[in-house]
Amino acid sequence: MADPVVIVGAGMAGLRAAEQLRAAGWEGPVTVIGEETHAPYNRPPLSKEALAGAADKPLHEVHASLAFRQRASVADVTWRLGTRVTGCDMDSRTVTLADETVLDYGGLVIATGLRPRRLRLSGPTVGRSALRTLDDAYALAPRLRAGARVVVIGGGFIGCEIAATAIGLGCAVTVVEPAPAPLATALGPEVGAAVQAFHERRGITFCTERKVVALTGDEAVSGVVLDDDSVLEADVVVEAVGSEPNVEWLAGNELDLSDGVLCDAQLRVVGRSDVVAVGDVARYPNLRFDDVPRRVEHWCTPTDTAKQAARTLVAQLRGTPATGACTAMPSFWSDQHGLRIQGFGLPGLADDVRVVTGDLDRVEDGVIVHYHRGERLVAALLVGIPASQHRAHRDLVEAANPLPTDDKLQTSVLKGVPA
Repeated sequence: MADPVVIVGAGMAGLRAAEQLRAAGWEGPVTVIGEETHAPYNRPPLSKEALAGAADKPLHEVHASLAFRQRASVADVTWRLGTRVTGCDMDSRTVTLADETVLDYGGLVIATGLRPRRLRLSGPTVGRSALRTLDDAYALAPRLRAGARVVVIGGGFIGCEIAATAIGLGCAVTVVEPAPAPLATALGPEVGAAVQAFHERRGITFCTERKVVALTGDEAVSGVVLDDDSVLEADVVVEAVGSEPNVEWLAGNELDLSDGVLCDAQLRVVGRSDVVAVGDVARYPNLRFDDVPRRVEHWCTPTDTAKQAARTLVAQLRGTPATGACTAMPSFWSDQHGLRIQGFGLPGLADDVRVVTGDLDRVEDGVIVHYHRGERLVAALLVGIPASQHRAHRDLVEAANPLPTDDKLQTSVLKGVPA
């Protein structure tokens, strides 16, 4: 029997990779290895409805409400959950597990995703949390009781969603954000300021352009110290200051791991023809926009990247040329106080932000924002806009950023990759 395709990472990216390997015609063995003990589940609700309701339910019931349905095509896939991969030797085509078991592979899929970035702060650890996994949400939920003083460090999407959930549960919530406004890095300062005002109208306090430098308390957190020496009282501190790619297990293989795993446009890991990466650990160029490799931390990324990565790997295993490239239109959304924020494209590329519908002073009444790079539309943001209008703006972004020509595709996907 041929060596299996080994997928390291058993979250959504690992699941989608297994499904797409079967869809691409791979009939050989597939093994998925993941550190979490839970079968793959949907993460976005962890900061919203799952966080709000988990305190009153057993863990298995919360997981059942989030778990992805297993398709018949992957019924024969071997799952090794609760298992950590500690190393990989790509020359010998092996991965090493925490118990020192060594597994051979014929092809490798890197799907290890991210972990929350943690701040180096002095002070107690009890009362201090981050949110990435089901277990994180289940541990945090009972502490978000009415009247609890909650400080959320970080005003990105996850931080704003946690803050909205906590205020809805009756907590007193303060968000500390080093930028001038929440979401300013992702959506620009004007939109960020509008989102901040929206949250403030619902009772959340913001400390912008401030950093947390220490925690107070003896056995448990009682407050956070800011860089202006002021202290915010806190019973619960949640860190939402970004993520770090899980790539340490790949060290020693001469890969570019400076920000995730560097890949070409076909999701082939640069320097390794029999290894691909999927999900938000993959740094690759989306040739629809340009040839700059980027990681994309959106819910759709595992599915978008798995489709191409599976085709690339199966072609390699069969000894045939890979076709196509990952040119999917990035899309993202966030629900905050029941308000849907929906985006298409790459706002971070923009040098000009234009409000085309509505007023940023009242985002809840509906706002559409277009992001331009020069005169090219690179992203659209719709806040509080009916779903029936979303497709039209996605189409505008797609039209402004057409698929690359075959010549450009071939030149880009082969750059830096062995024949």
